[in-house]
Amino acid sequence: MSGPVKVCIIGAGCSGFTTAKRLKDHGIDYDQFELSDDVGGNWYFRNPNGRSSVYESLHIDTSTSRLEFEDYPAPADFPHFPHHTLIHQYFRDYVDHFGLRDKITFNTGVERARRTEAGGWEVTLSTGETRTYTDLVVANGHHWKPRLPDYPGEFDGVLMHSHSYVSPFEPIEMRGKRVIVVGMGNSAMDIASELSAPWMAETLYVSARRGVWVLPKYRNGQPADKVMAPPDIPKEQALAASRALIRELVGSMTTYGLPEPDHEPLAAHPSVSADFLTKAGSGDIHMLPAIERLDGRTVHLADGSSVEADVIVCATGYDMSFPFFEDDEADLHPDAEHRYPLFKRMIKPGVDHLFYAGLAQSSPTIVNLAEQQSKLLAKLLVGQYALPSVAEQEEIMRADEAAHLAQYYSAPRHTIQIDFGRYCVDLYAEIAAGEERARVAAAG
Repeated sequence: MSGPVKVCIIGAGCSGFTTAKRLKDHGIDYDQFELSDDVGGNWYFRNPNGRSSVYESLHIDTSTSRLEFEDYPAPADFPHFPHHTLIHQYFRDYVDHFGLRDKITFNTGVERARRTEAGGWEVTLSTGETRTYTDLVVANGHHWKPRLPDYPGEFDGVLMHSHSYVSPFEPIEMRGKRVIVVGMGNSAMDIASELSAPWMAETLYVSARRGVWVLPKYRNGQPADKVMAPPDIPKEQALAASRALIRELVGSMTTYGLPEPDHEPLAAHPSVSADFLTKAGSGDIHMLPAIERLDGRTVHLADGSSVEADVIVCATGYDMSFPFFEDDEADLHPDAEHRYPLFKRMIKPGVDHLFYAGLAQSSPTIVNLAEQQSKLLAKLLVGQYALPSVAEQEEIMRADEAAHLAQYYSAPRHTIQIDFGRYCVDLYAEIAAGEERARVAAAG
């Protein structure tokens, strides 16, 4: 495309506003649209756009040292694992410190983004206005469209997704109720631990298709993620050492009354909890196999047994969704297996001028992922970085997918999994290679 660059950024969560900051630093013109009335995305409690999954008691599972932005460190008095209110205020402070707020159009969504014949994007806003841009950055997050199981039968109680959970009293009163929490991810463990207090739920069950390894938040008095293996250690060596350490730290899951995992530690996205193992070992949490069908208040299970329940809270994950792309543009949507491979988790090979920010399940954190990705984006837009050919992008993408996903069992939750440290090493190497390609092209 010819003419000046003008970028549209969809979303003002942590991925959107850190991308905006990078573009501003490079003098790149952009517009940013946010469906809500403030920044923060998923970390905005009671977000009026309905897309936040934050519950009242939530503390982040990533330590401050791992989630803080490199160009705006967290306050020195931040706790190791901040409450969601501190995270949201940190985001607000970042936006105001760098003067980004005035460029965000709040209470405005992107209804449609369509590729133009010239190679750019025609963007239709919720106001009805249509604007044209050279480039589009998608930063709408991937934890806002709940994935709810479709159980056979009818349930006479309340069946809800954890996305709607606010507290034991909202959206419904759960005190004195028989509650089943479905899943063993981080949200499931937080909610189950909270509801399992003897004065709260009458009985608290956790239903799971398979066992998981539950990791502690601390190791030797320090946040466990502060002592992760550095990315320059060969992955197999680091993985073997980490798995041995986890087994030593927590022992067998059956000791706590939990099902034995059918996979190695770190073969799933980490389930981290300070309370779940103690609650399970104390008898406050009762484990169930997978739910097979529903009949009134009776919940039938995969092993042939059944329990009575009043509430089922499904902490069963989210679907990636880009509702502003047309349904018939298959290359702009995940496939039926929830897979959406991208070059460096940013670019769909062959789709020009489209970039994704923060579209990964990053371990240990997604908070500062787009801050790193935006380094490649900004250099590309100002001509300091050149992409490899589409064929090379696809080859690199396949190798990256294999490298990042090899340790995980196959499941929708793992299709966009990455190791943050190793990803950044790869990203920086690609930026350097792209800078060299740009220099060679400029030299003729």
